[in-house]
Amino acid sequence: MKPHERQPQIEAIIRREGEVSVEMLAARFDVSFETIRRDLGQLAGLGRIQKVHGGARRPQLIREPSHDERATTAAPAKAAIGRRLVDAVAPGETLFIDTGSTTLAAAEALAVIPDLTVITNSCRLAERLARSSRDATIHLLGGRYGLDNAQTTGIAVIEQLQAFRADRAILTVAAFDPVEGAMDASLDEAQIARAMIRNARSVIILADSGKFGSHAAYAVCATQDIDLIISNDRLDKAHKEALHDRGVELWT
Repeated sequence: MKPHERQPQIEAIIRREGEVSVEMLAARFDVSFETIRRDLGQLAGLGRIQKVHGGARRPQLIREPSHDERATTAAPAKAAIGRRLVDAVAPGETLFIDTGSTTLAAAEALAVIPDLTVITNSCRLAERLARSSRDATIHLLGGRYGLDNAQTTGIAVIEQLQAFRADRAILTVAAFDPVEGAMDASLDEAQIARAMIRNARSVIILADSGKFGSHAAYAVCATQDIDLIISNDRLDKAHKEALHDRGVELWT
């Protein structure tokens, strides 16, 4: 049995059993311990499983740290993603932009694009755009205020989104898996992202390579619902190939 045939079966066993040993898998597939370790290494690199001493287990769902911690994590990659985003947005477009350290890092780059209309629930993003852009029209959605992310959430935000239509929904996510799609660690943020997607003509996901292969509790959208993913140049080959196979455009 070849690795590409064996590895999906290994993943299915781990997801069913919760945690397994190298020894058990080697006996199950009649291969060496080293072969199983290579399989587990490749699956772990894709975020499909989590390696532990002597075996592997189901990947754990991530919990996001504070905004200040996220803002300093992969900061150069997020800035590069923001600069790359400019090439995907045309003057005069209307954009939904959600709350996140990566979308915030894109604010100053977007400010150079003339005549944008931006609808957002991020107070920081609204302020940064207002200070940097001379002619952007900015709509800040009102709702329940959260201090850490300086954002508004809740049913009031979702209801207001129904009054808008946008050329693009530009979203940042907590986790992304080519098979399972985009995910968030906050139910409130996932609900807002889904509402933006429903009323946008296209969807752009901003996600540095560290988000790939991770899993979070709340679904944002399926991979096939995404038109473009902008990441950084450290994204591994397996994830690039998985996106290509699913017909998703990728910029790095």
